[in-house]
This record gives sequence, C-alpha cells and structure tokens, in this order.
Amino acid sequence: MPAEDVTTLDAFNRAAPRLFVLTGAGCSTASGITAYRDEKGEWKPKPPVQYQDFVASPQTRQRYWARSLVGWARVSRARPARAHQALAILEARGAVATLVTQNVDGLHQKAGSREVIDLHGRLDTVRCLDCAKTVFRESMQIDLVQRNPRWAHLDAPDAPDGDAQLTGPFDDVEVPACPGCGGVLKPDVVFFGENVPKPRVADCYAALAEADGVLVVRLVAHGVFGLSVLSRGRAGRQAGGARQPRENARRRPRHPKCGRGLRRGPGQPWCRV
Repeated sequence: MPAEDVTTLDAFNRAAPRLFVLTGAGCSTASGITAYRDEKGEWKPKPPVQYQDFVASPQTRQRYWARSLVGWARVSRARPARAHQALAILEARGAVATLVTQNVDGLHQKAGSREVIDLHGRLDTVRCLDCAKTVFRESMQIDLVQRNPRWAHLDAPDAPDGDAQLTGPFDDVEVPACPGCGGVLKPDVVFFGENVPKPRVADCYAALAEADGVLVVRLVAHGVFGLSVLSRGRAGRQAGGARQPRENARRRPRHPKCGRGLRRGPGQPWCRV
C-alpha cells in the first residue's frame, strides 16, 4: 500500500480508535479458501446447498457429507493470511473493539483475534438439529472416513466452505447420526436459506453502536448484515460518534459514506476509508 494511503488509514484509526471491523470472503482467499462469488459478486461455482434441502432430503445430506469429507481436510489445514494477521495485531494494540466475520473458517482466531463474532457460525463445529448437541468437525471427519473409506481416498477441486466438486453418485455414503440422540447432524454454520440467530445479530448491532468507527475488509458479497451496516452511515455516526470507512472490492459502487479508495499491492486487501 502506498505511503500516503497508510497515512490516511492511520489518521482514520487515530480519529476512531475503537473500530468495529466487518470482514468477508476476500480475507480468506489468500489462505486458499474458495469464495462463492468473484469480486464482481457473481457466482463462481454452482449455488450452494440450501438449508431446506439439507433438512428435508437424506440424499442431499449424503451428497453434502461426501463432498465435505474430501474438502474438509484442506480447509482444516488453512493458515491465516496477511489480512487476518494485520487485524489481530490491530486488536492487540487496542484498535479493534469487535471483529464480525462472514467467514466460517476460524482463521481470524487462528491469527490471534479474540473479540470475534462469527456471524455465519464455524465450520469446525457440528450441531444436532434435534437435541442441539455439538461435536468437533474433526471427530465427525474420523467417523466419516471410518464409514466411507472409499471416499476418503478421492480428490476433487475445492469448492467454498470445505466443499469439493465431486459429482457422485452418493447413494452408498453413510452419514453419521448424532451420538446423543440419533438425530440429524449439520455443520454449525448458517446455510443459504437459513436465518442468522437473532441473539448473534443483536450482539453485532450492540458492538456497532459502541464503536468509534467501522472498517469493512474484503467483503466480496455484502449479505444482509453487511448491507445493513453500510446503509446505516448516518445512524451509525450518530449512535457511535464515528465516521465510517470502508475496505472492499475494487469495482463495487462506492457507498455515500466512503471516501477515496486506497490502492493495494499484491496480496494486500482493498481499502476505502
């Protein structure tokens, strides 16, 4: 990033010393995590599995878990990129009050961030839809491999959120049931067509109201919460006494509360403040 842009960002941080940070998929693409959309917001792979289909269809669950069996190993090995590390350093210096991420990979926590709200949940946890018992995804992986050794040796290109581009058929896939009640297990993430839990959203807005400023980092697709944050420019300033910067993809139309764009070097996040 050019020196004058570093100066601009530093000046903003001094004026807004306790930041509310909102991050998106662009933070994790440098870690090898595939995004659902490109920087123009267009779908890259086919649209993902829908919540209602996962809940209603055993065949959809077989397809999901077979693909996840192959894709999870790569996601679990992913390491934080420069954006994750920079935000963890900012938090350690007291500059970040809360970090809300739309990502489900846990890379902010791996980088050292502590004040994180995982808006869409975490892929490394699995939850029973019947009794709400949780198990570690790694434990689920061991069970999946033991039940489906043939699938464990397959390989396929990555897809977002620990998925893999396998085509099936999947009718021989054995899906583990909840060890507590025998119910349906689902990754503890918010699927497309599913609602973010209301208490989690309330926590996000409470943190937003208390912050001095907002920094949005590599949000490839806004989502409902991201759009809400960016549309609350005037209300957010009145509630938190802060200006709103924005850090986002290069060609997205500029929000009225955004200033000039900050340029970047290779591997650096796009910035607007």
